[in-house]
Parts: sequence; structure tokens; C-alpha cells
Amino acid sequence: MSAAFPPYRDRYLPAMTLARIAELPDKAWAPVIIATGAIEQHGPHLPVAVDSLMGQLWISLALARLPAGAACYVGPPITVGKSNEHTGYPGTLMISKETLRGLLLAIARQLQAWGFRNLAVLNTHGGNTAVVATTLREIRASTGLRADFLRAAVDTGVSPREAAFGMHAGEVETSWLLAAAPSLVSMARALRDYPPGSDQPGDLRPEMAPVTHAWATRDLSASGIIGDATLATAEKGARWLEQGAASLAAAIAAFAPA
Repeated sequence: MSAAFPPYRDRYLPAMTLARIAELPDKAWAPVIIATGAIEQHGPHLPVAVDSLMGQLWISLALARLPAGAACYVGPPITVGKSNEHTGYPGTLMISKETLRGLLLAIARQLQAWGFRNLAVLNTHGGNTAVVATTLREIRASTGLRADFLRAAVDTGVSPREAAFGMHAGEVETSWLLAAAPSLVSMARALRDYPPGSDQPGDLRPEMAPVTHAWATRDLSASGIIGDATLATAEKGARWLEQGAASLAAAIAAFAPA
């Protein structure tokens, strides 16, 4: 197998000829997975490509665990996302919400023209979420495709404070990278950096709360980390990756079963 393509080459549309794509027998029900990620600062200890790397890792791990007979394909990823909340940090690339919307719409319309009827977005960057959600509704209304998020359920068991405020480059993301690509992690530079007042957050928080507010990383963190990266271990990361991959494989199989 050529190293130019991912390990799931038989499911990877960019690795196929046009004749192969035209002949696929299960386009009416097999979902096409599109990963939406980001290239942005992840503190002093992690690479800037964490989100996009994780999208490809989740797909590789999940597809290896798919039950026999489960049909799905993988399209080209969108690796640069809407990351304007990380403005001001070196290493951050970004596209506008309009560009992200346009890319997803263009991909959906072409998939429809190829004969596919199901689109599943695996999003690994929180800054993309709102744009992807509204665009998926637009795709459903304008193309008739079944289009939705592909989500994995993982109970990490981190502390309540980390669960509420470990939003970026904290315990979970650092553990994932320690398990998957330890050479890319510098634990000597890992920090614990919570926003002020996060010990008693109340109902108003930046994310995953009854009431949320707009935020920029530089308003919450000097280091670029939001959470406690010092708690990360490779053992935790391996466990959480396995749980997430199993959950994601089940979600793919259930999305549009053959």
C-alpha cells in the first residue's frame, strides 16, 4: 500500500479512479465522512495541527473497528478551520465562516452529483461547530442529502473543573497525543492554566454550559492552554482513544446501515 494514502485506502475517495467511484454499488446508503479540523496554537507543548491530526486518527481507529459489512467512504479533509478565537498566537491559520460554509456546501453538492446520499461530518475543532451545524441544515434543505455530525461518546472521568474548562490543549488533548504521537509532545513545557474564577464557574461559562459567552484565548490564558496539561498521561490517552474509536465505529455503522 502506498504511504501517499491513509491506511483506509479502499474507502478513501481521493485514492480512487473516476471509474471506481462511478461503479460503487452502495452510494445510496453509505455515508461519506468529511473531517473538519484546524491548524492553531495548542500551547507551548503541542503541535499546531492537533485538531486536524485527531480527525485523521479518529477515522483510522474507527474504520479499523467497523463491523463486517458496514459501508462508508472518506472524503478529503478540511484541515484549516475557523480559528479566529486564537488570533494573536503564532502558528494559527484560519478561514472565515463564509469559507468554511462554502467548502462544505461545495463538497456536498459534488457528492450528490456523484450519486452519494449521506454526508457525515467529523468535527474536531470547537470553533467550527456553529458554522458546521447551520451548514448541515442548509445542505439538507438544498440538496436532499442526509447530513449530520458524526459523534463519539467518551466518559473521560476528568475533574469537574477540567470538564468545564479544559477546553484547549489540556488534560484530554495532551493525553491523546501522548498515546498517539509522543514525539510531538513536550511535557516539560506543559502547564496548568485556568481562566480566573473557574474554581466557581456558575452557569455562565465559555463552552458547554447553560449560558455561554464569546471569548478569545488571549482573554482567558497567557500560555494558550485552557486547562491542566500536566495531568496528561499516555495511559489515559490510550484508554480514551480506544473508547472513542469504538463509539465512533458504532456511530458510523448506525449512520446509514446497508
